[in-house]
Amino acid sequence: MSQETKTLTPNAAGITQAAELLAQGKLVAFATETVYGLGADARNSKSVAAIYEAKGRPSFNPLIVHLRDASAARRYVEWPDTAEILASAFWPGPLTLVLPLKTEHGLSSLVTAGLNTVALRVPAQPSAHQLLARFDGPVAAPSANPSGRISATTAAHVLSGLGGRIAAVLDDGPCSVGLESTIIGLDQTGPTMLRAGGLPQEAIEAALGQPLKHVDGAEVIAPGQLASHYAPGASVRLNAAHVNEGEVLLGFGNMPCDLNLSPSGDLIEAAANLFDHLHQLDAMARPIAVAPIPQHGLGQAINDRLHRAAAPR
Repeated sequence: MSQETKTLTPNAAGITQAAELLAQGKLVAFATETVYGLGADARNSKSVAAIYEAKGRPSFNPLIVHLRDASAARRYVEWPDTAEILASAFWPGPLTLVLPLKTEHGLSSLVTAGLNTVALRVPAQPSAHQLLARFDGPVAAPSANPSGRISATTAAHVLSGLGGRIAAVLDDGPCSVGLESTIIGLDQTGPTMLRAGGLPQEAIEAALGQPLKHVDGAEVIAPGQLASHYAPGASVRLNAAHVNEGEVLLGFGNMPCDLNLSPSGDLIEAAANLFDHLHQLDAMARPIAVAPIPQHGLGQAINDRLHRAAAPR
């Protein structure tokens, strides 16, 4: 059912209104440093179900729960020493930890997609932190875009994909990181990279003093692991050494192209521009060719998103 989607300003009045809408069971999109999230009360199954409906998201794909601080996170999950190390080093920030649920956690089973673990994050965006503090509860928030499509890094992206399906968007400008959070699984087998993201693998391994394991297999155990994800409507061709007739080129480094992720070859700039540039190229309704991106630092996460965008659908 269509509804009016309000655009709220991230001041005290706007944040209070957004928190009140969440408390009423409504859906509110809000900016984080990574991408815009589509928020709902993580304890309210009806509200969480509305996320899946608004996005057209498969119910087997779990959600990330956003919290105001690590103390709030410890209410819901078992908390090993590795979680304390990583939370102390990188929260608030673009890191999600997947941890075993406590018995009486109180979260909707729809958040976890029936798993016995949950993905938790403390975002760094000041307006997101203020919203979480004002709401004073766990907020389930996948990226605020139709499922499988390009993630939203501006309020305009949110409204283009979800306008009329959600109650409001808290417009706090473009996201500074521009890539979803890095997801690390923490269980008895050791820290595992489940999804590359806005925090480089090298920084996490340095904090832990050990290498990360990598997940192997097709089972979806964390958000963002579907083979086809972050996809524009147009086809995507990667590692393009040339442009075919009819294609538009997404460049990197000093090169002629239609849009450039970073003319100077800066991976941080490229990550921040990735989804917005894909949105712009997708609007041209032509196949998209993408120049090679280095496979180190944030390049790992950029290439992960591009491979999923280019995957068969």
